[in-house]
Amino acid sequence: MQHEPTRTSSVVLLRGRGPSLTSTRKTEPPNFAETLPTEMSVRIFGELDPESLVSASCACKLWHDLIEESEQLWRSQCLLVRAVCQREVDSDRRHGLSWKVTLVRNYTRSCVKRDWLRGRYSHVRSAEELSGRRMTPLDAETWGEILEAELDR
Repeated sequence: MQHEPTRTSSVVLLRGRGPSLTSTRKTEPPNFAETLPTEMSVRIFGELDPESLVSASCACKLWHDLIEESEQLWRSQCLLVRAVCQREVDSDRRHGLSWKVTLVRNYTRSCVKRDWLRGRYSHVRSAEELSGRRMTPLDAETWGEILEAELDR
C-alpha cells in the first residue's frame, strides 16, 4: 500500500484585527482629480508638456474632460509655443482659433524651428539626412531667421 501525503490547506483563518481572507483585492488609491478642487487638478496638469498632456487626457474620462475643457491649460502651453512662433500663433488667434487648436497647429512647427535656430541641423548637407526626423513646412520669414542664425554661428 502506497502512502499518499496529506495535503494541508494554505488558508489560515484569522480572527481579530488581522488581514481578512474574504477580499484579496487591493484597494486603488483615489484619483486626485476626484478629490481635489478642479482648479488644483488643472494646476497639476499644467506642469505637463503638451505631449504628456495629450497622453494624460487618454488615461480616464475625468482627466480627459478636465484637460479638454480647460482653456487655461491650452493657453499656458500655447504661450510657450508663441515664444518661438509668435507670428503664427498671433495669426491663428486673430482668426478666432481656440488656444487648443492654435497649439495643435503650431507645436510641431515650434519644435522644428527651435531646433533649427539652435543649430541642431547645422551639419545637415542634404535632404536625405533629414529623413526620419520630424519636419514641417516653414514660411519664408522663418527660413530667413534660420539662415540669419546659421550665418551668425
